[in-house]
This record gives sequence, C-alpha cells and structure tokens, in this order.
Amino acid sequence: MGFIDVNGVSFSLPDGRPLLADLAFRVVDGRTTALIGANGAGKSTLLRIIRGDLRPDEGSVQVDGGLGVMDQFVGRQPSEVDASTDAAASAPTTVAGLLVSVAPTRIRSAARELEASENALIEADDTTNQMRYATALAEYAEAGGYEQEVVWDHCTSAALGIPFEQARWRDLSTLSGGEQKRLALEALLRGPEQVLLLDEPDNSLDVPGKRWLEGALRATPKTVLLVSHDRELLARAADRIVTLEAGAAGSTAWVHGGNFSGYHAAREERFERLDELRRRWDEQHLALKTLVNTLKVKATYNDGMASRYQAALTRLRRFEDAGPPEERPPAQAVSMRLRGSRTGKRSVVCEQLELSGLMKPFDLEVWYGDRVAVLGSNGSGKSHFLRLLAGGGTVPDRTLGHVTSVGETLARVPHEGRAVLGARVVPGWFAQNHQHPEFRGRTLLDILHRGDANRDGMAREAASSALDRYGLAGAALQRFDELSGGQQARLQILLLELSGATLLLLDEPTDNLDLVSAEALEDALSRFDGTVLAVTHDRWFTRSFDRFVVFRSDGQVVETDAPVWDEARVDRVR
Repeated sequence: MGFIDVNGVSFSLPDGRPLLADLAFRVVDGRTTALIGANGAGKSTLLRIIRGDLRPDEGSVQVDGGLGVMDQFVGRQPSEVDASTDAAASAPTTVAGLLVSVAPTRIRSAARELEASENALIEADDTTNQMRYATALAEYAEAGGYEQEVVWDHCTSAALGIPFEQARWRDLSTLSGGEQKRLALEALLRGPEQVLLLDEPDNSLDVPGKRWLEGALRATPKTVLLVSHDRELLARAADRIVTLEAGAAGSTAWVHGGNFSGYHAAREERFERLDELRRRWDEQHLALKTLVNTLKVKATYNDGMASRYQAALTRLRRFEDAGPPEERPPAQAVSMRLRGSRTGKRSVVCEQLELSGLMKPFDLEVWYGDRVAVLGSNGSGKSHFLRLLAGGGTVPDRTLGHVTSVGETLARVPHEGRAVLGARVVPGWFAQNHQHPEFRGRTLLDILHRGDANRDGMAREAASSALDRYGLAGAALQRFDELSGGQQARLQILLLELSGATLLLLDEPTDNLDLVSAEALEDALSRFDGTVLAVTHDRWFTRSFDRFVVFRSDGQVVETDAPVWDEARVDRVR
C-alpha cells in the first residue's frame, strides 16, 4: 500500500503571485481521492509538486509506495504542442512510446536508451555502438523490461483488441484520444506502483470507457489521487474529495470525507460554520476594543485602573495577533453570454452523408433552436462530423456566413453525400484538445485586442472586462499555451461569444471545465439564440439537450429522444 502526505505546501508563480497557500492533506492507503477546484486554482501545479517536477516554496510532500503518473494530455502529439518545448521533443509517437512514457522510471530510462542505441547502431555499425547496444539490452532485461512487455500485451489487448507486438509500432495519431487514455490507464493500473496521480483521466473516454474507469477505481487496491470535473465519476468512484479553494493569498485545501453525493450539503454547512466563527470573532474583537477604550479613560483619573488597562491591552494585542478564523472562500463568478441570432429554419441538412470508412450513409435535419447531443463510442466519427460542419459543410457559401477564419484552418473531411448549412448559419467550433496553433505564444489580451475575420478587436478595457466575466482577468497577460486546460476551454467559449456564431459545434466542451464553469455553460446554452450540436460523453451535461444522434458501433447513425449509454442498447436503437 502507499500514501501521499502533503504538509504545509505553498507555491508562488514566477511573477510573485501566490498560487498555493499552506496546503495540508493526506491521500490514504488504498482509497481514491478526487482533487477538484476552479480552473487555475493550481490542481495541475500541485500534481507537478507531488511528482517532484516542481519544488514548493514552503512545506513538503511525502510519497510512499512508488508513483505512477498520467498527464492531462497524455499521448499528445508533437504537432499539437509548441515545437520548441521539451514536451514536443519527448512526446511519444507510437503505442510503444506511450506505454514506455507511463512505465516505472527504471524501465522507462532503459527502454529509451535501448531505442537510442538501436538507432545509433543503424547509423554506424562500429564497436562503440555495438557495446552500447549490448549494455542497453542487459539493462533493459535487468530492469524488468521483458516482464513489462507481458503486462503491455494485456494492456493493448484490453484497450485495442490486438497484442502488443502488433500494436507497438502503430502511430498514436491513428488512435482516438479515448483509446490513448484507456491504454495509459490500463498500464498504470496493472503496473507495480502503489500510488497513482491521474490528471483528468476521464477526458476523451466514451461512456463505456468511463464506466470501465469507475469500476477499475473501485476495484484497485492502489492509492489514487485524481483530478476530474466529471460529476458522475466523482459520485461513483471517489471516496474523498479535496477542494482547492482559490483566494487572494493563494488556494487553500478543504477535505470532504465522503463522495460527491454529499459534497454540496457538506460544503454549505462548512460555509455556515465559517460565517458563524467569523461573526463570533468580530463580536469578541469589538468587546475587547470597547473594554480597552473604557479602561483607558478610567486609568486617566484612577491610578488603580492602569494595571487592568495594560492587561486588557495585552489581551487585545494577542487576540489580534492570532488573527481571525478562516473566511468563507470568495464565490467563483463566471458569466457566459452566448448570444447568436435568428437563422433559417433548417440549420443543418445532411443527405446520404458518409464520412469515409467511419459510418454508413445517413440523413439528418437540424432545425433552428435545436439542442442536439452527438453520442457514440470513440473512433465512430463524431468529431469528424463536427469538423466537417465547422468548415462550412460540403459546399461552404461565404455570402451566407458559412466560412469562418477558424473553419478555413481546418483540414477538409473526406466524405460522400452532402452536408449543407442553412441561411445565416455561422459555425463556431470548440476544439476538444484546444488545437489553436494561431494562439500559441500570444497573451489573452493580445488575442482579444487583435480580433480576426469574424471577431472585432477590442480595446484593452473592454477586453479586460470580458476576461473578468469568464474568470480569466488574472491570466490576461499569460500566453494561451501556459493556461490550464480549463482556462483554455473558457477562452474558447468567450471567443465563440464574441464571434457571432449562430451554430455552436462543441467537441467535448466540459472535459476541462470546473464545476462552476460547466454549470455556467449549461445556463448559457439554455439562453443561446441559435442551434447547438455537441459531442459529449458527459452524462450530467446531456441533461441540457433535447435531441440525441447516436453513432453506433456498426456504422449506423440513428436518432433518439433520450440518451442511451449502454453499448448493447445503443445498437438496438432504431
């Protein structure tokens, strides 16, 4: 068994702003603890401190039992990150590379040296490279690499349906995000480490995958600390919840000893208790100050009161030095104002549409004002379908607003049949993995100030006000690629608001949003004057939709009036 002990951890950003303030909690043996909090509160930073990538300004972290780590964007391709960063250089490109990246430290180092020595031997077959290769082989065997390949065989069979030898050189770009996540999770759950750090492990998983993860977390004897915003996963799999509560002096930690079902009630009770403690402190503070003032006046004409005055003054000073009790954390305010406008009655018309190799031909009509959730397993073509519409459909018409600056950057999706957008339908695309290379290296103020072909530029004051509504004012001068996944998601939604889109095409929009932001998005969509199509595996989020299009595993595309999660039931929908 293993554990994580976080003791008095504080951390400040490079610009001096405090991010974490005196965090203290323990992740107990064999339990699953969820770490939640507002986007930008420091969850991913705390995970980096726990794994040893960052050193805290104060405090310490103890981890016992070996540590396995899955990053938020595990398996992310070099083309998706800044090519100048270390992340791009170390990003895996094959299935074997992904499995190596989450392997125990010694096996990971031995595997990478073995690959490097093989490449060197291919370049120059000399004695030096032969000796290096022989040494690397011996170290790989001694580290347990070949035994680990047996584990990897089970992982690829479970996640991809093929043995490791068939899958090892497969390019990661041929796997969906969910398949990559499932593969990494299989390896970590089957690995020797007794403690796991999982950053957004449920993102990109389809519903059967999320149900598998919930069962695996309940069954594993490992100690797990995970970051997640999936309300169903929190309710079904987490034993305890640690909340990072943002404040001016940095985020503090509050521990709820139960699962998500009782979380909101417990948090409200805590807030009421904090309010009561502060009220009592204020009353006692006022009483002490009144006593001091009274005794001060009496001491001016009665020498016998001088000692009592000094005693009261000392008591007041000690009371104030101890400080007030913890205050209620400031409420997180996110105000999304997705506007849209009236369009033609039929927003999207698909006639015998077939995305090559992904689905059978299907017809679909989406009407103005519809809220359509696109469901189905990973790799069934849902994201491709949204990208086709984001690019303007089969024959984009510029005069009708079908062509946007973002849509022009998207690669055309091969297809048969037709997908046509209606009059005045302006597509707005939310990218699942936040693929916006045009934003790399640019600050949020710069992005809003410059605008684009579909979005007017904004003055600094107006841009700051808009960022503040989305809880991004503090990150205004940060670069897009430095933001957390949740902050990037909120910025994408803000840009959709400013672009004048009348057809929102949302690809897993709640994956990285914190609980407050997800609820704000749900509220904004209910008031949006336009049409919404969203690919989602968020079972809670689907309550915001009234139509469901299911991409079945047999290639059929069908409609239903209620979400269907069971794979067998999906295949029975007609």
